[in-house]
Amino acid sequence: MLWKNRRQSGNVEDRRGFGTGKVAIGGIGTIVVAIIIWILGGNPLEFLGSGQMNSNQNASTEIPENDTVAQFVSVVLAETEDVWDSIFQVEGENYTQPKLIIFRDAIQSACGMASDASGPFYCPGDQKVYIDLSFFDEMKSRFNAPGDFAIAYVIAHEIGHHVQNQLGILNKAQQLKERTDEKGANRIQVKVELQADFLAGVWAYHISKYKNLLEKGDAEEALGAANAVGDDRLQKQHQGRVVPDAFTHGTSEQRMRWFMKGYKTGDIRQGNTLELNNL
Repeated sequence: MLWKNRRQSGNVEDRRGFGTGKVAIGGIGTIVVAIIIWILGGNPLEFLGSGQMNSNQNASTEIPENDTVAQFVSVVLAETEDVWDSIFQVEGENYTQPKLIIFRDAIQSACGMASDASGPFYCPGDQKVYIDLSFFDEMKSRFNAPGDFAIAYVIAHEIGHHVQNQLGILNKAQQLKERTDEKGANRIQVKVELQADFLAGVWAYHISKYKNLLEKGDAEEALGAANAVGDDRLQKQHQGRVVPDAFTHGTSEQRMRWFMKGYKTGDIRQGNTLELNNL
């Protein structure tokens, strides 16, 4: 991705110098359990949320010049702001730009305690994206998904959840999940996640067509990341078998397919086949 010397977002909060306290309910053991929960399709925040963390919640919006990854994240966030500002304006709506929090080890969010075991996530309670940048090292070493646009895909996916939140989709999906059983709730959540993949693809379409920011191989890097984090692949790797009823994000094939649908069409309405707008 052609990103150097481009605008960085003013909505990045760097809390890596703060909030590095330990989780009070189990230290390393707690993190290991949280990782297992995440691999099996659960929400580590629900497990970690009962813990307490002593931290200074002050944040810096100044990113060091030699911090390449953080600068890249800030540029990608700025590009999502430009694209979604434009799309919402066309629809006669205003886009509220979310904050993106960079942290290390652990931090308190409105959705509970976040740790490096949680992976990147969006919290609708405070409309912020949370990312421990060490996750991007894991993408290369653990998930075999290298490349700067693999990182951009992850960020764009989380911003996709913010778009869903603004459109009222997350709230409607949550209401429906509360009226069904666990298997039904998982199926709804898969739709939510696949639509976020689709919205990430829509974003990629716009920065490619209108800004010429994509380089050869960027789309393949995003697909590699989507493939690496499919529920079927993760379950097979970590428990030796695939349990479709426990899917919460979709298969590798589904995630790649929905990203590509957004990337090829650039039309937000094409994601309505997930039927989330009619919940």
